[in-house]
Amino acid sequence: MQTLVLLGFVGLLAQLINGSLGMGYGVASTTFLVTLGTGPALASATVNLSQVGSQLASGFAHWRFGNVDWRIVRHLTLPGAAGAFAGAVLLSRISTAAAAPLMSSILLALGTYILVRFTLGGVPRPTLNRPLRAAFLAPLGLVAGFMNSAGGGGWGPVGTTALLASGKAEPRKVIGSISTSEFAIVLAGSAGFAVGLGLGGINLGWVVMMLLGGVLAAPMAAWLARTVPSRLLGPAVGGMIVVTNVRVLLDNAWAQNHAAVGYTVYGAVALAWAAAVAWSWRAHRAQRAAAAPEREAAPQHG
Repeated sequence: MQTLVLLGFVGLLAQLINGSLGMGYGVASTTFLVTLGTGPALASATVNLSQVGSQLASGFAHWRFGNVDWRIVRHLTLPGAAGAFAGAVLLSRISTAAAAPLMSSILLALGTYILVRFTLGGVPRPTLNRPLRAAFLAPLGLVAGFMNSAGGGGWGPVGTTALLASGKAEPRKVIGSISTSEFAIVLAGSAGFAVGLGLGGINLGWVVMMLLGGVLAAPMAAWLARTVPSRLLGPAVGGMIVVTNVRVLLDNAWAQNHAAVGYTVYGAVALAWAAAVAWSWRAHRAQRAAAAPEREAAPQHG
């Protein structure tokens, strides 16, 4: 019973992170399941199944809060679902541990770019005359969907990172669109695991508890994505990507008895992230203060 309650809390916390930042559910919840001794394929299958209901609720909530760009969703969904199905079937048969350092290196580079860009340059202005093209969105969906199933999480880190780096959509629209399209991705991934593994080894009680926690968190996460200043969302997402992937890349150093170096680097990165968020918060407040006279001078209607 204690394990079920804890899983419900994990589902709630993971969906709160995922819905407000556009990533994190798979990484957080899969990590927890693996620590319980669950195999990688069964852990990813459990997470995918638990997300079917929570992502449906998350997509609805983001739609209600106006966080969704349906053109992005339309071009991401079908390729993403195909990649998720293929990744699930593949993970059911082979290990993907060797690919983790390479993926983490790519995500670390993109996360650093986003962190620096949003911290120093603020929120990029969407180039409305140059919308995101299907030629960019379709391959992105395919790769992100594959990573989501094969790596136990990846739709948010890959998709959100690439869309934010493009500078052609505001952060809350990126997060809402990624969260909304993820319903189809986890549904396709669950179908792939059903083909590759069957459903006999999956603990449905765990799935239900994580699903309930995720459904409860979905509206709050969508509200956070709309309410938190965009100037802060970029550094928050970029910092989360950097911190997560630095930890993965430093695991080898810790395993070789270099724990002091690893902890020093990890601590420095975490402090830099906190400083970036603090800097962005001060910049946001300065912008609001500068714009206050203009808002007060604007004519009132009604």
